[in-house]
Amino acid sequence: MKSPAGRDWMVADVASVSGVRHVVVLSTDGLLMARSEGTGRDSADRLAAACSGLQSLAKGLGREFGTGSKAVIQQMVEFDGGFLFMVAAGQGSYLAVVTDAAVDPQLIAQQMRIQVNRIGSHLSSPPRQGAVS
Repeated sequence: MKSPAGRDWMVADVASVSGVRHVVVLSTDGLLMARSEGTGRDSADRLAAACSGLQSLAKGLGREFGTGSKAVIQQMVEFDGGFLFMVAAGQGSYLAVVTDAAVDPQLIAQQMRIQVNRIGSHLSSPPRQGAVS
C-alpha cells in the first residue's frame, strides 16, 4: 500500500498547536490519507479506522435525532488523558486530532477549521467507483 506521506504536510500546522499529540486525515471508509510527524503508521491506521466508526455512529444519531440529514459537522470526545476532535474536511474526508487533557478546545477547533479552509480541496476523497456491495 502506498504511504500517504506525500500529503502529511497538510496537517503540520494543526500538529504544531500546543498539546496536540496526533493528527490524521481519513476517508469516509477509514483509509488513512495523511498523518502528523511522530504518529506511527500503525497508530494512524487504528485512529483512522476508529474515527470512521465514530463518524458512522454520529451519522446515524443525526439521522434519528437531528434534522434527518446525514451531515455531521464536528465531533468531540473527551477521554481520560485527552480529547479527540473530528471535523468534515472536504468531500468524503475528515480531519481528526488527538490532544492532551490540558488544551483549549476552542483553539484546537479554530486551527482545524483554518486548516480545512486552507487545504480543503486537497482533503477530498470522492466515493470509489465500481465498489462491490
